[in-house]
Amino acid sequence: MTPSETRVATTVLAEPIGLFRDHISLMHGWLPLTVQALAGLLLVLAIGWRTTGWRLVLLPCAAGVGVALAALTHWNIASNGLSGEPAPRQLWVWVALAGLAVGVAVLGWRSAVRWRRVVSVLAVPMTALSAGLMLNLWVGYFPTVQTAWGQLTGGPLPGQTDRATVATMLSSQTVPATGRVVPITTPSDISKFKHRGELVYLPPVYFSSNPPPVLPTVMMIGGQFNTPADWIRTANAVHTIDEFAAKNGGNAPVFVFPDVGGAFNNDTGCVNGVRGNAADHLTKEVVPYMVANFGVSEDPSNWGVVGWSSGGTCALNLTVRYPELFSAFVNIDGDLTPNAGTKEQTIERLYGGDAAAWDDWDPATVMARNGDYDGVAGWFAVSEPPGSVGPAISGTDLQGALPKSDNANTTASNPTSAARTLCRLGSEYGIDCAVVPLAGKHDWPFAAAAFAGALPWLAAQIGTPDIPEVALPGTSNQPDGVTIAAEAGTLSTPTPRPAGVR
Repeated sequence: MTPSETRVATTVLAEPIGLFRDHISLMHGWLPLTVQALAGLLLVLAIGWRTTGWRLVLLPCAAGVGVALAALTHWNIASNGLSGEPAPRQLWVWVALAGLAVGVAVLGWRSAVRWRRVVSVLAVPMTALSAGLMLNLWVGYFPTVQTAWGQLTGGPLPGQTDRATVATMLSSQTVPATGRVVPITTPSDISKFKHRGELVYLPPVYFSSNPPPVLPTVMMIGGQFNTPADWIRTANAVHTIDEFAAKNGGNAPVFVFPDVGGAFNNDTGCVNGVRGNAADHLTKEVVPYMVANFGVSEDPSNWGVVGWSSGGTCALNLTVRYPELFSAFVNIDGDLTPNAGTKEQTIERLYGGDAAAWDDWDPATVMARNGDYDGVAGWFAVSEPPGSVGPAISGTDLQGALPKSDNANTTASNPTSAARTLCRLGSEYGIDCAVVPLAGKHDWPFAAAAFAGALPWLAAQIGTPDIPEVALPGTSNQPDGVTIAAEAGTLSTPTPRPAGVR
């Protein structure tokens, strides 16, 4: 077989395998059920009937290990403020069963025959995997096997290329049908923030001239546990942007995917604090780097920020704290303020015990200190259970709909209440905003859908060339054709305005 025939054969074989793998869901369907059924069977076989001493003494001790592990995990999540939504009960069941499996393997080793020892060892990773699948069902981090494989192996991203290829495409003015994703290395000499590699998405229109056109930019920030590629791998953001660009003659903003944690489990809240000077990195290093290296606009009216969960809080906070850099935000299920547990815990964990720093990074306090804003706007997307999704509402309308003194603790733990409170406050200081409820839960699939719904508005808001204006949902000047659907992320296509009409 010739080399070319080998490549063809490999492609023919790889395509169906890749297609099959891409469509295997890790959140529902046959795979999670199969794994859990197999884990349960292995655990039952590992336990066995054995001796009276095993059943009355050692097995209850192993069960105690499982209960203790579930209780400790629950306490850790609750005390660290790691969730804005209760976990499914099945998660705690599988965490307990994983602990039970460990106890059975250790405490029952001596009394087990050889085959049961093998089964006992196998039951541990299988029950742990089942717990991981339930965790994934909760947060939606790996929607499919393909997503998990790409994240865990560090495989190439959709449309990924390098700077040399970008330079070649620019010199030849080769306009691709879809955008390109480029790894970047930004400096850290100002912030001293030890960040990971970051990414930039360049839309097709970027390659239409040399030098490239001066385009607006969107900064994309993920959730509490994150990597810079999460929006691309988990939320399919590149596909969403490519589709938007295809409908608009290749026009879309440039997108930058920065690192706000430095590590997967380091939640900085995008503030300057003991977990790292993330705010300085984003504002003093990432923004200037984009202007200098990709020729994007430095005008704040051409910059927006999108974030989900704690990243949504970042999107709002960066915009209101640095209006000289950003003018628009999309806050998807964000909190009332950066938090790492209770207020007291947050002051200790984020700010090293500096109580004054809480006010420095609290959005409500920041807005009050800044006073009136000019040209700043925001979209608050919030998840609500299907069947209970209310209409979008503007910040102006919220001023008469909410009491001035919302309970801070309740509001902070409820994205809808937090969004309504912050939008109302923002409107009092001149920020145009709306709260847009959509059916879904607090997970990455909802974030992906909410971003897709807000993108037409955001792209127009920050001045993307040839993008028709889209008013905020719920406002009196909302154009015909913009309606909020009951399913997450499904906004009807806006009706373009006639030329010259604003």
